[in-house]
Amino acid sequence: MIRATDANLVVLHALRCGGTAGLARLAAATVLTESDVESELIDLAVAGLVNHLPGPFGGWSLTDAGRVVDAQRITDELESANARTAVKAAFDSFLVLNPELLDLCTAWQLRTVDGVMTVNDHRDRSYDALVLNRFAEFDQRAAVVGAELSAALPRFGRYRVRLSEALDRAISGELEYVADGTASYHTVWAEMHEDLLATLGIPR
Repeated sequence: MIRATDANLVVLHALRCGGTAGLARLAAATVLTESDVESELIDLAVAGLVNHLPGPFGGWSLTDAGRVVDAQRITDELESANARTAVKAAFDSFLVLNPELLDLCTAWQLRTVDGVMTVNDHRDRSYDALVLNRFAEFDQRAAVVGAELSAALPRFGRYRVRLSEALDRAISGELEYVADGTASYHTVWAEMHEDLLATLGIPR
């Protein structure tokens, strides 16, 4: 559980890592209630760190000042926790796993039929089950990296919660939670990747 004192940073940083987002998506990304997220967003908006664009394609996003402040806060958090070495070691392990995750997502979205690569229409349940089993095995190793990150900086624990939920829902039949949509395993993994780069100050 995220401490109340950390919520302001977590909401700000979720926008840094995930981009423009609505209230529901931010609540899912931060593992906070929508009410708590809204309260933090109001404070951040008053401080000039975030703004809100209306409309179907709008949402909350960082201002230029918000991006600068987020970078400062994340650096301060990392250094005050003396966690740079541990986070860097976990990031190195993450980079070993990352290509495998991308290969799994490709295997989920595409498959070879009669020697021809084609879009996976998910009608072959045995094929999908095989890929999901590989995801589950991958997730066991990803959990080790997640535990290392959480021990170094507790806010990274929310990714473990979100990845586990995405995998559970995919296995239960909600196939969009593998690689489609903002709450999919692939999207959460990508946000964690962006978070690691931002936390360590590594440019893309």
